[in-house]
Amino acid sequence: MRLPRTDRGRLLFVLALALAVTVFTATVPLLRDFFDLRVYHGAVDSWIHHGGSVYDYRVPGTTYGFTYPPFAAVSMLPMALLGLHAAITVTLLLNLAATAFVLHVVAGRRLRECGWFGIAVTVCMLALFEPVRDTFSFGQVNLLLLALVLGDAWLLSTGRERWAGVGIGLAAAIKLTPAIFIVLLLLARRPRAAGTATAVAAAGTALAAWAAPDASRFYWTEAVWDTTRIGRLDYVSNQSLQGVLARLADPAEPSRAAWALAALVVLGVWAWRVRRALATDDVLGAFALTGLAACLISPITWVHHLVWLLPSFAILVEAGLRRRRLLWLAGVLYVLLCSSVVWLWFDDASGIDGFVGGSAYVWITLGLLLGLPVGQPRANRPPWRRSASDTTPAPRPAAPASVPASASQSPEPSPSVAAAGSATGPACSTGRGGRSDPTGSTRPAASKPQSSSERASSYTAKPPPS
Repeated sequence: MRLPRTDRGRLLFVLALALAVTVFTATVPLLRDFFDLRVYHGAVDSWIHHGGSVYDYRVPGTTYGFTYPPFAAVSMLPMALLGLHAAITVTLLLNLAATAFVLHVVAGRRLRECGWFGIAVTVCMLALFEPVRDTFSFGQVNLLLLALVLGDAWLLSTGRERWAGVGIGLAAAIKLTPAIFIVLLLLARRPRAAGTATAVAAAGTALAAWAAPDASRFYWTEAVWDTTRIGRLDYVSNQSLQGVLARLADPAEPSRAAWALAALVVLGVWAWRVRRALATDDVLGAFALTGLAACLISPITWVHHLVWLLPSFAILVEAGLRRRRLLWLAGVLYVLLCSSVVWLWFDDASGIDGFVGGSAYVWITLGLLLGLPVGQPRANRPPWRRSASDTTPAPRPAAPASVPASASQSPEPSPSVAAAGSATGPACSTGRGGRSDPTGSTRPAASKPQSSSERASSYTAKPPPS
């Protein structure tokens, strides 16, 4: 399919795509009624206004409460000044801002080349992407954490190392999973940024311990080890290695040894691939691979946590502008991640079909970790600039005594310069690639996605996972 080339055709295409997105979101049971935001707001309100503990609060009618580290509650203290509807409005605006920043980091140059048409199409496609739409409708923090982490990637890639590590440190203090990016900084030989991230995470944790000592003591001695507080490991929304193993074995007693072994293998592959990306100064590639590994090794990775796949998709699409088969691959993976296909095995994920389909997003994440084209030229990729202390300036050659007359003529570009110029691809090709519409398969409504044992009617309100 060839995209329209005239402004009128592009406008009609965007309007039609926006209408399709609106109809899709209005006719399928996707809205989660900001369930997770209700948890955050209720826990903070109980703590500040009613003298309760952050971890004692439960959403009325459920057994679900706050599950993040204490610093997350401290960072959400402004919610105590807001009503629920105001908190929802502010959260939506913050998620929109975070999405805009993420797009700027992973595809800013390409989107600027494409202009309003490329931006509009990208926004419509993100609205259909299940992890993104779930993050918005749950009122989740995933996009904000991704923006914090990619902020450090942007600082490192533009030579602004003074504050690099602050974003990763804050993200790790709010939620434990982003701590793997501190290891990435060490692999990248960025000890200052790694130290900053560690110090910020420790300072945030210490601040929370001062503000809520009893809650901090409970979290770090009990809650952090109790995954049942978050939800059932075998629930189909858990698209991590641990989720696969739990669905294969006894959900109540999943093999910790098998999970540890699988996690070590994934970390080995991740370290090998990250080193290749870092060897070619591919900052975005290294961060994308780290996000993939984090999703795989985390004990619980709900579907909305998979916004960490967005940098990988940006890389895959950019590579697809030079190699059409990669563009087709990106389209197929995108459709799968829009289709809610894993929910077809909501009731029963046993058998070969359940193993393959019920963990489809795990296989996508694993495939990207193994095959994502990193360490290659990209139009949107800035160099991983070294600080003055990391590099030694090359000696300046002495000026030639005389310049031959032939030197005044323009020489042919060197092969390396020509290759670098051709690697950026077209400015914004509208004649390549196709549009893939997601299927209509959607997840069934449930009283609480991460641990519901019964399928609820699609007409009932559907609280989402935290």
